[in-house]
Amino acid sequence: MQKIIFISIFTLCFVASKAQKVYEFNSTCQQAYKEITQMKLANGIALIEKAKQQNANNLIPILLENYVDFIVLFFNEDSNEFQKRYNKFDDRIELLKLGPQTSPFYNFCLGTAYLQKAGVNLKFDNKSRAGWEFQIGYRYIKQNKKSFPTFTPNDIFSGSIQAVVGSIPKGFKWVANLFGVKGNLKEGMQVVTNFINSSDPWARLMNTEATFIYCYLNFYLENKKEETIQFIQKKKLDLVNNHLLAYMTASLAMNSKQNELCKSIVLNRNKSAEYFQTPIWDFQLGYAYLHQLQIPDAIEHFEKYLNNFKGKLYVKDICQKLSWCYYLQGNMAAAEATRKKILKKGGTVSDADNQALKDAKTNTWPDVSLLKARLLNDGGYNNEALSLLQKKNNNSFSKDIEQLEYVYRMGRINDDLKKYDDAINYYSQAITLGKYNTAYYAARAALQIGMIKEKNGDKKSAINYYQQCLDMEDHDYKNSLDQRAKSGIARCKGE
Repeated sequence: MQKIIFISIFTLCFVASKAQKVYEFNSTCQQAYKEITQMKLANGIALIEKAKQQNANNLIPILLENYVDFIVLFFNEDSNEFQKRYNKFDDRIELLKLGPQTSPFYNFCLGTAYLQKAGVNLKFDNKSRAGWEFQIGYRYIKQNKKSFPTFTPNDIFSGSIQAVVGSIPKGFKWVANLFGVKGNLKEGMQVVTNFINSSDPWARLMNTEATFIYCYLNFYLENKKEETIQFIQKKKLDLVNNHLLAYMTASLAMNSKQNELCKSIVLNRNKSAEYFQTPIWDFQLGYAYLHQLQIPDAIEHFEKYLNNFKGKLYVKDICQKLSWCYYLQGNMAAAEATRKKILKKGGTVSDADNQALKDAKTNTWPDVSLLKARLLNDGGYNNEALSLLQKKNNNSFSKDIEQLEYVYRMGRINDDLKKYDDAINYYSQAITLGKYNTAYYAARAALQIGMIKEKNGDKKSAINYYQQCLDMEDHDYKNSLDQRAKSGIARCKGE
């Protein structure tokens, strides 16, 4: 009888303990969230501890700890940190399940935790695990949207997932089908757009995270590069004191050939020690200086990045760029030594790393004028790039691949100078010369013509060129180019 009484009391106490768990996003948690999404992680952790002391049964601090680990692992990719932090994701998920299922935060917190865990696994190249966790996370968010349709934080993830899946290339559609995810680029973007423009209190609180997601989707999936930069400037985002938004804007500026903006953001950010320390700034500065052909400065920052970054993503790519720096200096001993590192260091998750590895194995060096023109064009210095190539023609180059790159490069430069007729002429030559070549030039040329046609309102022709890009097989950057072509077709069809 005593044993039965003891078990009964223990069970009642356990149930009561479980019932006391709450999701209370109070003012302390809100401030912690704001500090974390500015990448002031130490401040955020201190506030998390304060929130725990205020209410030990509050589960929101558990979710916020997940945000911290996600940022640390996602940005620095340190395998030692992965070993220390990864199992905590599972521990927190179990804790988050103790909360009341009648709260809209139950499914939302679990969905967020699983999606963050999936993102970390993807960064560390655990694809199958990431896929499984993504599926679970999506299901929690989907269920939450069904159960609590007016709970607006759902929209950040449900809209972005819908938009991304709507642009998945045909060859990867099985992934979406496997997970039961229905995608529509237009509808997904509208959901995210509505959230960031909302006056809803949650939208105001989660503005940094939502803006981060929206800008990347708008930039890459909607192909609205100029509009995205204009949106950032119009919103007057704090690019000095919010490192997450500073990183985002510098990255988008670098990839939209606004090199001066990229460099300005990185150099003028608040460098206080209270911010999370990451070598990503050296990555961005290295590229910024390389695109200006300021080679010594580029070398300095690329070397710093390689010395301090503990991960594998883009390491081969940076080694390639560093080898180009030494090559352009005429220091062939250092160039060759750095190229050998491409064969040993880093991984091959990204298209850029794969391309660097492929180029290193050829044991050939690019034509200097083509290389300089490429780098200047990548930084938006188009007149300078044009001056290097405008007196040349196909006969100036002895190798077929150099002739192909020349017409492609002239297409890109004229495209950026808004000389669209000249650009299409050069791009068309690149398609003719390279449609059966494993280099990416022909496929990218077709993609670029598609974007010009789309911009000019000729959606039928745009779809034709996007399809040409998709139809080309066995070329470099196949996955990323296909994704962009698929997004283009979806935009033109209003899907």
